[in-house]
Order: sequence, then structure tokens, then C-alpha cells
Amino acid sequence: SGRMSVRDFVSEHFHHFNAGELTRCGNSLKEFLDGGGRLIVTLAGAMSTAQIGRSLGPAIKSQKIHAICCTGANLEEDVFNLLARSRYEDVKHWRDLSAADEKELRDRGMNRVTDVAIPEDVFREIEEGLMSLWQDASEVGDRRFPHEYLYDLIIHGDLEFDIDSGKSWLACAADANLPVFTPGWEDSTLGNILAARVLDRTIKDSSIIKSGLEGMQALADWYREDDSPTGILQIGGGIAGDFAISVVPMLRQDVGLDVPRWAWFGQISESRPSYGGYSGAPPNEKISWDKLDVSTPKFVIESDATIVLPLLLSLLE
Repeated sequence: SGRMSVRDFVSEHFHHFNAGELTRCGNSLKEFLDGGGRLIVTLAGAMSTAQIGRSLGPAIKSQKIHAICCTGANLEEDVFNLLARSRYEDVKHWRDLSAADEKELRDRGMNRVTDVAIPEDVFREIEEGLMSLWQDASEVGDRRFPHEYLYDLIIHGDLEFDIDSGKSWLACAADANLPVFTPGWEDSTLGNILAARVLDRTIKDSSIIKSGLEGMQALADWYREDDSPTGILQIGGGIAGDFAISVVPMLRQDVGLDVPRWAWFGQISESRPSYGGYSGAPPNEKISWDKLDVSTPKFVIESDATIVLPLLLSLLE
């Protein structure tokens, strides 16, 4: 047909600036994984609503991704997308919306995420499924991480999927029983809903959700359970990236264990370190924090992750 593969297209056209960095990053990451490396991907921003599952799901299925650290929003928004994508509304002229336009969306029960609006009804439907799991856990004193309840819902919940589950990264992760770490889960719609159910006494207390500190301990166990070199691909920044990468100095400096530093590092971000944000800190700054070593392969692609990540994941095939 004469059509180029994504790899050939990138090889032909992506040579300089952020495009060149994408090429170098992709080649290095493929070499790292082919050499037996493990990779954790951290997700911040609205990547799930941007349908990153279309490329992240297949990468999980093909065992290119070995763990996920994500915000509560990314965890739940992939489930919303899985169950109700056809009911979302595209907001084509989202840059032009007035406050009155936004109020009109609110009055119709639509929650906007940049160029798409999610129906409030979806949250209530998932709440219904989760409530029985949460109540059962509360009654028997069970405690689990947020993603484990969602895995249970996806696998055993008798749900009707609105899209191919192979395009849902969480459904693929559930199928693979992938480790998922969700620091700060309270900062999410489902976290807010659980807080509300505790306030109105529908659920006895919030201890059915394992804490962020327990998540760090689970991450430390995952980091140490395998002798393979372990890399981190940070999408955006925020708590997802900072929480995951900090497991290494925690183990090295606070516990006093001689674990290896991260063996590979890549970051897709638009953040600027000149504003004092951790999310934009360049890789070399992470050396002083005992996260990376001088010899660690390091890549920063300053671009839109919704464009870059699908290309990068395609280069791993």
C-alpha cells in the first residue's frame, strides 16, 4: 500500500527539538524493555478522558507496562469512559465558552473536561455498583486499594461496556492484575462520593480504603520484588509522578536499603521549572534527591502528552 508504519514515519520526520527527543526516547525505551527492564507509567492530567486507553491498553496487554501510578481522576475516568463514552458530548468550541455557557452545561448535568463533557448520571451509576462492594467491605472489615474495588467491578460487576474493553487501560490492567498505585485518591469524584456516604452514615467509616502510606509500602514491595532494572515514564507531573519516583530515596535514605536508583527516566510535560513547580523539574535535579544516577538515561519531551504518548507507545511495538 506504500503506507508507512508509525516507527518509519517517526524515523523519517522526527529529528529535532521535541520531535527528536521523542525519537531518542522511544528508541532508548524499546532497548530498555527489550533488555528485560520493567516500566511504571505515571498518569496525571486528563489522560483517561483523552482516551489514552486506546494506546495504553494494548501496551499493557503486550506486557510493555508493568505498573501504573495515577491520580484518582485518571483511575475513575477510564471507567467512566469504558461504561458511557457514547453519552459524552464533544465541546468543539471549548476555548470560546462563556460563564453562561458553562452554567448551561452544569444545569444539564454535564461536567466539562476541556473539549468533552461527562454526564453526571455516569457517576451515579458507578456509585450504585461500588456501594454494594463498599458496604460489604465495611460490614466484614475488609480494606482494599481504590483500584481493587474497580477491578472487582469490571471483572465481576456484570456491567455493559460502551467501548471495546481492549481500549480501556483499566480493563486491560484488571485482566493482567497489574499493580496500580493511586496516591491522593480522595481528590476524585468517587473519593468525594465515599466521603459523602461516610458523612450521611450510609458507610460506617472510610477505612475500607487503604491509605496513601500503605500505597507507598506496596510500591516499595513492588520495586524490590524483582531484580530487573526498573524505569519510570512520567506523564505530566503532580502527585502521580512525585509519589512514584520518591519510593527510591525513601528506600535508600529513610530505610537504609541499598536498592538501585531508577534505571531509566522519561517525562512528557509542559510544566516550566522556572515557576517553582516540581512537575517541571528537569531530570538532573532528581540526582541530588537520590532518585536518578548520573548515568541513568533521561529524556524530557516538552509537548502535549495526548499527542506524544500514543506515538511513544507505538514505537515500542
